[in-house]
Amino acid sequence: MTETGSAPPSLPAAPPPSQPPSQPSAQPAAQPAAQTAALPLAGIRVVELGGSVAVPYACWVLSSLGAEVVKVERPDSGDDARAWSPPEKDGFGAIFTALNAGKRSVTVDYKNPDDLARLTTLIGRSDVVVQNLRPGLAETFGIGADAMCARFERLIYVESGAFGRQGPLKDKPGYDPLMQAFGGLMSVTGHEGNDPVRVGTSLIDMGTGMWAVIGAMGALMRRAETGRGGRVDVSLYETAIGWMTYHATGYQFSGRVPKRPGTRSPGMAVYQAYACADGHLIIAAPSDRLFGRVAKALERPEWTVDPRFRTNALRWEHLEALNQLIEAVTLTRDRAQWQAALETVGVPSAPLQDVGEMLGHPQTKALGIIETTPDGWELVGLPLSFDRARPQQKSGPPPLGADTEAVFTQEDCDQ
Repeated sequence: MTETGSAPPSLPAAPPPSQPPSQPSAQPAAQPAAQTAALPLAGIRVVELGGSVAVPYACWVLSSLGAEVVKVERPDSGDDARAWSPPEKDGFGAIFTALNAGKRSVTVDYKNPDDLARLTTLIGRSDVVVQNLRPGLAETFGIGADAMCARFERLIYVESGAFGRQGPLKDKPGYDPLMQAFGGLMSVTGHEGNDPVRVGTSLIDMGTGMWAVIGAMGALMRRAETGRGGRVDVSLYETAIGWMTYHATGYQFSGRVPKRPGTRSPGMAVYQAYACADGHLIIAAPSDRLFGRVAKALERPEWTVDPRFRTNALRWEHLEALNQLIEAVTLTRDRAQWQAALETVGVPSAPLQDVGEMLGHPQTKALGIIETTPDGWELVGLPLSFDRARPQQKSGPPPLGADTEAVFTQEDCDQ
């Protein structure tokens, strides 16, 4: 007989446990925030088994969408990410803070039968598990996807692996830079002839986290109709292949291996960064009409009648010559001056900003996406809103094991 958890069949979620007093629900002054009760995952409990980036990012998104996330960690040192980078605030590094804000932390010794029994009960009383433990470890302790889904019919179990469920590499571990290399992303990043370049954020990890969220949301919708949960599988390698979608299609069409284009986008001209007197400016003019406006803004109308530049295809064919002409002009003035000139004629452009410039820009501030939690942490919020209100970040990152007793002594977690 399967165990169904505590939720009635007509409800998609188990009743949420009471929140500890350390997580107030005050709203920020900058903009109205979506109330927790109005968020799409209010009442959903998520158990996070794992660490590093992919699964913590997925669970941060789920938490920001209203779910209660219980992060399960090792008693000794917790998530490996706790030790990454020098502590920057109150003993927490930036990576751990950004990916684990708003969660509750419990510690579990998987080799302790009592701890394992309490964890299994918690899983049975929850809606979603998201897991990226070392391959085979969850199965060793009897808390793998197949065992838990068979036992708890309403449970949704999201398993995040490195190379996927099958194939010769299925049991190998993996990290973001490995997948950027193995999945081909590094082969199309940076400048041809230079050393390989990793994308400057954990794109594969966080992309996998996003697929985990999409899978969990889809499974929750299906459960609302059928009353049954199920298994969702995502992996770093599949995410890497997914990001290569049009590069792969182009290779299948032509048999040509894509090169590293720098800031260019294949087949489009003008569409890249150009050096100005004080930095770089991206100019996006991938049509004949927009190229004519670029020529006007840069005060070079003769380019529009140059036989090398009359069409996008010709401009791409003669891109090196065109770029030399453009950059000889753009280097004579600051980015802001050229951006204003291009804006006047309707050509999209953007300066290459560093993190400080981005955070300080009036547009960033106007969006209210940098949120201050009730307990004083400044965090990047979800890049989406509901009815014009962005979900408010609940709190900063949890101390290791801070919620162990509170979570495991709640009525619906008793043995």
